This record gives sequence, C-alpha cells and structure tokens, in this order.
Amino acid sequence: MAGVRWSMVQRVRFGDLDAMQHLNNVEYLRYFETARIDFLQDRLGKEHGPANRTGLGFIFGECKITFRSPAHYGEEVRTYIEPSRISRSTITLDFEMKAEGDGRLLAEGYGVLVGYDYEAGESRPLPDDLRQRLDMLRTDG
Repeated sequence: MAGVRWSMVQRVRFGDLDAMQHLNNVEYLRYFETARIDFLQDRLGKEHGPANRTGLGFIFGECKITFRSPAHYGEEVRTYIEPSRISRSTITLDFEMKAEGDGRLLAEGYGVLVGYDYEAGESRPLPDDLRQRLDMLRTDG
C-alpha cells in the first residue's frame, strides 16, 4: 500500500468542546490515539489492537502536536497517519488532521511508539518482518 495515505474520519461531538466552543486541545490527542489504533489494527492486524496484551505490542513513548486551526461542533475531522521513521525498537507515526468541509489544516504532529512486550513488562526490538511491513506503508516507500 505504498503511496496511499491511510485516514479515518471522526465527528466533533459537543462533549469534545472547551469553554471557547471549539475542539479542546486534549481531544486532538484523543482523535490521534483513536486513529493510530485503527491504523495499526487495519494495516498490521488485530494482534496490534489495545485488547491484545500478549506478545509484542506498542506503547506510547512521545507525542507532539502542533495546533493550526480550531475545529468546531459537528465538523468532520479526517486524520491521516503514516509511518515516517522506523528504527530498531520504535516507529514514528506522523499525523495530519484536516477539516473535511474546507480542507483546512487543524493539527499535525507525530507519535513515537516503542515495541513493548506486555507479558514481560519491558521494551523489545521490533521483529525484522514487522519493520519491513511498516516500511512498505510509507508513502515515500
């Protein structure tokens, strides 16, 4: 699937708003989290979903969000996700959030995921085959 950016759409709900009546900054992270979990399950399989805590999975190591424009109640937010950096034990997933209606950039950033053995309770290197599968998902791949 190289060259194809994965995305999903989420609608801004009333409960997602802050006192200024736009999408609360915390919710941007929640939208990214939802999208990245769906991305991993869709592209790598259900074994990389949050309900599976056996074997190798991922744990969040870092996240950066740059806010560009407010989102408002009822808007649909499309979150694009793709791997950008793949190392021995981490992957970086870049994301971009855009308003479906007018295409304006709402936020962009990245999350660093660490290979993690949930049974042992510690980080682990990513298997070669998993790194290769992730590398094939890059749009510049």
